[in-house]
Amino acid sequence: MNAYSHNPLDTSDIRLSPELLEVTEQIAAYVHDVWVQQRIDEGWRYGPERNDERKEHPCLVPYAELPENEKEYDRKTALGTLKVIELLGFKVEKI
Repeated sequence: MNAYSHNPLDTSDIRLSPELLEVTEQIAAYVHDVWVQQRIDEGWRYGPERNDERKEHPCLVPYAELPENEKEYDRKTALGTLKVIELLGFKVEKI
């Protein structure tokens, strides 16, 4: 067994501006698109059920067609990324 012990930064006190919260869905869709492209590049394709042997996955669809639980995974990634940027002392601003 791998001895890796994860220790993510604590971003629970970070409060994002309303403007950043508004772009969360767009970032989540981008995160999904990057994941889809990586899978396609690895030879995966759409399938109604995940099948690792045949490299088929039901989430190889546009973000808008994902089930809500899958969208939530991408939203958490987007929010976590925005929060850690601020925790590290950087600011994201619209230009």
